[in-house]
Amino acid sequence: MDLSLLAGIVMLAVWGVVTVTTEAPGWVHLLLTAGVFIVIWRIVVRDTPSGPKRP
Repeated sequence: MDLSLLAGIVMLAVWGVVTVTTEAPGWVHLLLTAGVFIVIWRIVVRDTPSGPKRP
């Protein structure tokens, strides 16, 4: 598993816990935005071919 993908999942977990357990201030919701962005970005980058292969 990629370290960036793991960091994105951790951000989403922290956001979920803080949102449910406290009255979350606005900056906490940046964890949601950043976490979703990183997870989607790393999945797309991981599955994208790097270019034509040379023999």
